[in-house]
Amino acid sequence: QVQLVESGGDLVQPGGSLSLSCAASGSIFRIYTMGWYRQAPGKQRELVATITSGNSTTYADSVKDRFTISRDNAKNTVYLQMNSLKPEDTAVYSCNAQIRLRGVTYAMPYWGKGTLVTVSS
Repeated sequence: QVQLVESGGDLVQPGGSLSLSCAASGSIFRIYTMGWYRQAPGKQRELVATITSGNSTTYADSVKDRFTISRDNAKNTVYLQMNSLKPEDTAVYSCNAQIRLRGVTYAMPYWGKGTLVTVSS
């Protein structure tokens, strides 16, 4: 009923920039908090950044001052602008959203399949 589709992953050199987007579609009544997570090879998934429906944001310490999360509520889309990329930022980046479907009184978490970001020279 709901799909989250990420795009924008690519190979980029250290110090470069990349912009990710994640669009939600389906029988959506309202989207609450949206976020980006990442999982590097051999490591656990970790939170990168979140943004509430009121545009309050949080960031992992490792990406503060380099990454910026934003959203376009009209397009049901969340973005992640990544600057000054480092090799340790290499990971599969997935988006998550708390979504309330039409005809339902509660929200549930939904996940995208992820997009690969590789930072290497």
